[in-house]
Amino acid sequence: MLSRVAENLYWLARYLERAENTARLIRSYNHLIMDIPKGTEPSWMVLVDILDARADYEDRFQQQSELNVHKFLVTSATEHNSIRFAINRARDNLRITRDALPEEAWEQVNELKILADERAHTSTSRSNRLALLDEVIHKSQALTGLLQTTAPRDHAYRFMTLGRMIERADMTARIIDVGAADLLDREGAFSGVEPILWGALLEAISGKSAYRRVMGPIVEQAPMISFVFKEASFPRSLFFCVEIIRRELKRLPKHKNALTRAENIRRRLQRFKSTEEERLKLHKFIDNLQLALNKLDEEISLSWFART
Repeated sequence: MLSRVAENLYWLARYLERAENTARLIRSYNHLIMDIPKGTEPSWMVLVDILDARADYEDRFQQQSELNVHKFLVTSATEHNSIRFAINRARDNLRITRDALPEEAWEQVNELKILADERAHTSTSRSNRLALLDEVIHKSQALTGLLQTTAPRDHAYRFMTLGRMIERADMTARIIDVGAADLLDREGAFSGVEPILWGALLEAISGKSAYRRVMGPIVEQAPMISFVFKEASFPRSLFFCVEIIRRELKRLPKHKNALTRAENIRRRLQRFKSTEEERLKLHKFIDNLQLALNKLDEEISLSWFART
């Protein structure tokens, strides 16, 4: 396989996963706003902070409003953190690699792009916005399902799996880092709604039902963070993502350096103890984890995408 094709497939999967995860995150927060008493909700800027995009936001907008945040993260075609931008980039990468994937994949990505473009100017109301986010999630999941059930388990599939799992792990870490920090900073101020807030973080990664089956009905800080970081049976946990990355790396040539990076992340997660950690300790752990994910991404680029 050409390195250019491998790189396009890797980033195709990353952008598709990013669009779906961002849509799920924003939908979860919109549901939260409607479920808890006024005055207890986090700021809309939490969504921007999770994506580490405050500087870009402040360059474009002067006010921190619900509408501006959604213009920035949902409907903008030029902001690098928006759902629409991720969909456009996914289509660009797929256009170059159409021959490596089932024909239906191109059709579904085109439908996703048309949907995002057509709804961009009608999603100012909360109901229209939620309808768009639901459609993005469902169409992204349908495309992922198509690829998982029809694509051969060859190197093309492996590079897409690596991209999807790295993007998913990164987003999960970001959600817990910023979301947990906001909750811990406000700890005790709104004790009656804290389980709802922790539950909203789980909903952002579609983990609420799985958590209840494994851990129990009440969502609390320590068991929730432990579940998201270390639960081997949950497909959106950090540990699960790293295990899939390790599996796929072993099936690729020249995998030694990248696999070493993945093993390092796995050991970090195994050593993690989910106690009532203070905010700064949790942030430091997640920050180091994200740096390790970035180094893994760099190693994948060096090992397979570098032009010689």
